[in-house]
Amino acid sequence: MKKLVLTGAKGRLGSYLREPLSEMCDEFVSTDILDAPTQLHSNETYIQADLADLDAMIELLKGADMVVHFGAIGDEAPFETLLGPNFIGAYNIWEAAYRNKLRRVVYASSIHAVGMHKKTDFIGIDAPHKPDTYYGLAKCFAEDLASMYWDKRGIESVCMRILSCAQVTNPRAVGTWLSYDDLIQLVQRSIDTPVTGFSVVYGVSNNDRAPVDNSGAQHLGYRPRDNAEKFATTIYAEADALDPQDPGNAHHGGPFASVELGNSGVAALNLNAEDVAKN
Repeated sequence: MKKLVLTGAKGRLGSYLREPLSEMCDEFVSTDILDAPTQLHSNETYIQADLADLDAMIELLKGADMVVHFGAIGDEAPFETLLGPNFIGAYNIWEAAYRNKLRRVVYASSIHAVGMHKKTDFIGIDAPHKPDTYYGLAKCFAEDLASMYWDKRGIESVCMRILSCAQVTNPRAVGTWLSYDDLIQLVQRSIDTPVTGFSVVYGVSNNDRAPVDNSGAQHLGYRPRDNAEKFATTIYAEADALDPQDPGNAHHGGPFASVELGNSGVAALNLNAEDVAKN
């Protein structure tokens, strides 16, 4: 690939992707609204830019083959806070991709687009949108953008509904864990699969207790290797009994399903120090 762009490059997940993505292209452009990283890879250029600025996104994507879009506020917040980076920013990425004739947008969607489905339902990639927060609503909006831009303008997209890409620290994560190695594989397959059209895939590792069904996304060649079952005995022994009436325990969105709209869901995830530092 000639040129690949990564948004959200200084975020918790974007920071894990810079090196492997730089190895997939001749020219690698990383971007975020924050200051540049202290060190760049040999073929990497960093551009500080605001997702809510359409002109900046059009300039950013010039000459690119694909964009991997991880840029956004990564938590629930008031709608007005999310409007610029998460809603308008998504539109700007797809519109800039269209104007620059990119082939594909690889998008960091989320389980929170379908977070109000019951956890006991083994949902597939065709599960209807059922957002648990304004954050999840933004993911629904972006997935529908992706579908529309494929149908009307021929821009391919892979929407990766990421579950829990952090260390396993709670009972929910025994099923929802996505290891960092599997995250990298998922993004790589979303890039190098020859034809994707509009595709949805769940970002989850090969967990015995995975609560979602990826059988409809086999064409992407994503075959996760890690399994959170190795943490199950310890996690379950240390955890208090879960209240089945708590929406956070009963729905796919976890804590995001129980928080009041506009309030942080990440604060209730019990992330460890490493994940908090990168969040």
